[in-house]
Amino acid sequence: MTIEDLTELHNITHLKNLPSILKDGILSHDRMRRTAHESVAMQEIQDRRESVVLPNGRRLHSYANLYFYARNKMMSKIRGRHRELCVLRIDKSILHEETAIVADQNASSKYVRFSAGLAGLRRMDKETVFVEDWRHPGDQIAEWRHGSAMCAEVLLSDSVPPRYINGIYVSCDDTAQLVREKSPDLDVVVNGNLFFYVG
Repeated sequence: MTIEDLTELHNITHLKNLPSILKDGILSHDRMRRTAHESVAMQEIQDRRESVVLPNGRRLHSYANLYFYARNKMMSKIRGRHRELCVLRIDKSILHEETAIVADQNASSKYVRFSAGLAGLRRMDKETVFVEDWRHPGDQIAEWRHGSAMCAEVLLSDSVPPRYINGIYVSCDDTAQLVREKSPDLDVVVNGNLFFYVG
């Protein structure tokens, strides 16, 4: 994959976090511990990520994380909460940041490879990441691998600055109206498919 193959990057968050994110950016897990926020993460996954150390010696939880495509296994698991969620649209130029690291699958996977920014993109397969379904009936191993690859991440040291936020996706018109009333300058796009929602 190359940067030309990307439109944007994504971050899944709760609507309650929008005001602080628009002000301070997307914070790493470590920094969020000191900030009031509404988590959408699963505790068992966070427990696993807690012990991950990157090849550069920094802890995974010291990085803010983005997805290449938010319609992934994580979103599938929290799809029932779609009305209270949004997906932040992050400018792909953030991959040029010096601290940008690409994890070629879920960053807590046993088989993940970490690479610097644009070099890491070359390890990625567009046809694997940007698909609607990662299931492989009759082949559980392939399904696990594909599901992890769809959760590939871009990691940024400490935070993603607000200047990289281009807008958000929401699942339905009701949520869009709510957000537009509170943040009239924010570009809000309804995209139910991203949330596994059919209205």
